[in-house]
Amino acid sequence: METKAGDPGAFAHFDLNRIPSPAFVVDEVAVRRNLEILADIKARSGARVLLALKAFSMWSLAPLIDEYLDGYCASGLWEARLAKECYNGPISTYSPAYKAADLAELAEISEHITFNNPQQVERWKSDFTQDITIDISEIGLRINPEIALGETEKYDPSQPHSRLGFPISQLAPDHFQHLSGIHFHNLCEQGFDALQQTWEKVEPVIAPHFDSLKWINLGGGHHITREDYDREALVDFLKNLKARSGCEIYLEPGEAVALDAGILVGEILDVFDNGMPVGITDISATCHMPDVIEAPYRPAMLGERPEGTAIRLGGPSCLAGDIIGDYILPDEPYIGQRIAFLDQAHYSMVKTNTFNGVPLPSIWLWNSESDTLRCVKSFDWTEFRDRLS
Repeated sequence: METKAGDPGAFAHFDLNRIPSPAFVVDEVAVRRNLEILADIKARSGARVLLALKAFSMWSLAPLIDEYLDGYCASGLWEARLAKECYNGPISTYSPAYKAADLAELAEISEHITFNNPQQVERWKSDFTQDITIDISEIGLRINPEIALGETEKYDPSQPHSRLGFPISQLAPDHFQHLSGIHFHNLCEQGFDALQQTWEKVEPVIAPHFDSLKWINLGGGHHITREDYDREALVDFLKNLKARSGCEIYLEPGEAVALDAGILVGEILDVFDNGMPVGITDISATCHMPDVIEAPYRPAMLGERPEGTAIRLGGPSCLAGDIIGDYILPDEPYIGQRIAFLDQAHYSMVKTNTFNGVPLPSIWLWNSESDTLRCVKSFDWTEFRDRLS
């Protein structure tokens, strides 16, 4: 999977030795720039834009995000609690399945609850309504458009036998009886053309039910803040869809909020030769950037040279596959050298883990205009100890 971002922006001038290693550094100016683009989209289109917390949950920036967006979407009870406690704005919750014990609290927290199939809606009606007071009009259904457009199958919600959403080919008129909204999420780091293709598959099925629906949620995966995204086409599409359907239209970008807004800083701990130069870093792919292994993809490096001798960089864990990639470093590799990987604010921070007892990176907030820098979160070994028993 090829990364779609990696512009260093102001980080091209950031001194990597200002902070301890490993560490995430997020530029609040870059986040604000992304938010301004999203706010312009919603102002001109009339759509509502929610932050997908699954991608970017840095709640120290909640006051900034609250200024620009319309609310938050959660993937379950804990994210919904985070949204309620740390942010201001309506909360929309979707999960592939819910525990019955969680639904009462989710119903109190969430403006919308979206279910994964009609059978879940029926169970909600029969099993939970006596204990849960929620307006039935706020129930949504996630559908699966069954049009695979993703670069990598494991990240494609329309992959064969997907668990995400009710197959659109099975959707029947009576399934709309108790719904106020339809939700689909079919994209991953994609442009407007993929949304257009998805909608062409969806519209004929749901258009006959526009009159009974209150909202349509187009999900996430829209790379709206990427420079080459066709934002004018998106605005026209959203305006027309809102007018034709009479529904509120929602977008749930997560990655677009933090695109190119953060780096992960590390240090080379050792260098040796094994048929090629090999470097051990205090950054672990498996612990700090698991998408590098899961996608897989090669993260862009700050200052990487186009020519020279490549070094294979990997983490300090015992996992043989804890390999970040092969890079031509800005300088000849040496022990103690600082390096940084670009576009690490989204997903990487929320996916970190302490496998092997590898320390978690601290989290720093930088303002590239004022050059103020502060640590908003640091971790010690008790984070590892207290997860265990």
